[in-house]
Amino acid sequence: MRMSEQVARYIMEMLESSDGTAEIRRNELADQMGCVPSQINYVITSRFTPEQGYLVESRRGGGGYIRITRVQLSGTSMLMHVINSIGDELDGGTARVLIVSLSERGAISEYAAGIMLAACSDSALKALPPELRDIARAGILKQMLIRCTVSQ
Repeated sequence: MRMSEQVARYIMEMLESSDGTAEIRRNELADQMGCVPSQINYVITSRFTPEQGYLVESRRGGGGYIRITRVQLSGTSMLMHVINSIGDELDGGTARVLIVSLSERGAISEYAAGIMLAACSDSALKALPPELRDIARAGILKQMLIRCTVSQ
């Protein structure tokens, strides 16, 4: 197993064993896991993002820490939060992360997630000029998520 996966799993275990908040000291965790502190930064910035349902706060200095909190929103609130965070353009990778995260958290069904992933894929949008694909993807995903909020 890769180091980043081990670090992510460790942080997830911390979140699950508490009230959904994990407070870590980057250097101490790096020593404990046997990696460099930048590896901890990488895991946090790539796997614990607002799109994936996490808030990350940090305080620098001697008593500094990184606090990761799992956002606890109802299905409809979570969907509205994601809709409002999409903006006018959305790349394929970010769309995938959003859709998978919503499915894992139960805000949308696996079936709906599969349809959204297909509709937002590069292959579905290949008839559009490349400079318009991210704009179209954002609009498509927003409309699909809005439809999900209506049906809940």
